[in-house]
Amino acid sequence: MEADLLYQRVAQHYRSAIRSGLMPAGERMPSVRSLTRLHQVSLSTALQACRRLEDEGLLEARPRSGYFVRPPRRTSIAPAAEPDVRRAPDPAQFVGIHDRVSAFVATGELQPVSFDFGATYAEPGIYPGEALKAAAIRVLRRQPELLVRPVSPAGELALRTAIARRALDGGLHLSPDEITITHGCIEALNVALRAVAQPGDVVAVESPTYFGLLQVLESLGLRALEIPTSPHTGLSIEALELAFETQPGIKAVVASPDFQNPLGCVMPDADKARLVALCERRRVPLIEDDTYGMLGDDDTPLKPLKAWDTTGNVIRCVSLRKTVAPGLRLGWVSGGRLHARIQMLKYAQSRANEALGQLTMAEFLGSSAYDRHVARLRRQIKHQRERVAEAIAAWFPPGTRLSLPRGGMLLWVELPPGCGAHALFEAGMRYGIRTVPGTLFSNTHRYDHFLRISCGYTVTHETEQALRLLGGLCTAK
Repeated sequence: MEADLLYQRVAQHYRSAIRSGLMPAGERMPSVRSLTRLHQVSLSTALQACRRLEDEGLLEARPRSGYFVRPPRRTSIAPAAEPDVRRAPDPAQFVGIHDRVSAFVATGELQPVSFDFGATYAEPGIYPGEALKAAAIRVLRRQPELLVRPVSPAGELALRTAIARRALDGGLHLSPDEITITHGCIEALNVALRAVAQPGDVVAVESPTYFGLLQVLESLGLRALEIPTSPHTGLSIEALELAFETQPGIKAVVASPDFQNPLGCVMPDADKARLVALCERRRVPLIEDDTYGMLGDDDTPLKPLKAWDTTGNVIRCVSLRKTVAPGLRLGWVSGGRLHARIQMLKYAQSRANEALGQLTMAEFLGSSAYDRHVARLRRQIKHQRERVAEAIAAWFPPGTRLSLPRGGMLLWVELPPGCGAHALFEAGMRYGIRTVPGTLFSNTHRYDHFLRISCGYTVTHETEQALRLLGGLCTAK
């Protein structure tokens, strides 16, 4: 208790100095060791005070340089608008997204990219590369025959066991036998959809939604029924209920309740429970896409949709790429009452994942190094997300709207009238600045004035100037 009071007292001392202007933006804080001497506190107390001020957005940590006073947060930007959930859903349609995605990718490959605001992962230095390399070496030393022996079709038991143990933090009780390892979350979604729908069937999805999901739907010959989704609270339960009443034959619902791509929204627990119950009543499988769920701003795990599942109607699809290792392309699926069918479809589609990556991940997930890594990643991504949002508020034209999520690494930006996102994407690419236009996140033309901005890379002065240039290009339209 006394230690808590001490760090709060130190934090309040500098909080007052910053807010009064005695310590202006850019000024260097006393070093942690200086703080221990000045305030007669322990090193851990001084560090706790600095981290508290960092969490409040008053300080920023610079590698090998210490803490500095941050510019004040800007609050001049309006929050994102809510969708109109009263209108009838658009007719379900085959998703014509491949050509748009191909053109987007081709443009990115033709011109060099200096500032990538289109990535859906963090920069390599943020991930635990050395720890993963050491884990892989340990695995090979223990199992020198690993690269020449067959692999279990469901995935390595060690990894499935490590995942089941970690799932307990989110309120899930899964056995390793209820988990199948996949090539990322996108394969998990693919086999889940194949398990519940046939070509020509209708699948309800969020609107806007991840364009990779739209590509999967198109590849499988499925029709997407887009359900209005709030940038703050996620999929509209009311709109989905209306869709069930007016659009017969919906075979599945796909939802990403935590830090959804591209909105970054989080569905409240009460709505998660309602969504699970609604789909169960309708006997419609609910496919949960959890790609960014571990990247919340605090250490309290978010409860997944499957935590409310009592009948096996929820199919949970999870990515390990964004949180731990983009290069390993690992994910997993737990299919509830359809798990045996999903496991068979995974085997038929791509066979088992290679063993070395799985056992490397199992080694890392089972260690305390994973917890330390996730805590660091959360702090870093939060800091970068706030810096990018501040730059957008400062340099984008009046009428721009944005809601700052409380996790994840994506921002959904509504541009003012007259500024088209695709035109801005093309203009930005001429300067080596890549963004993702909103037209990729829907089969409609509803999001041409929206832009998805990634915050996965360290924000530097040059990064902020790139956003300033992008805002100027928007103004010039």
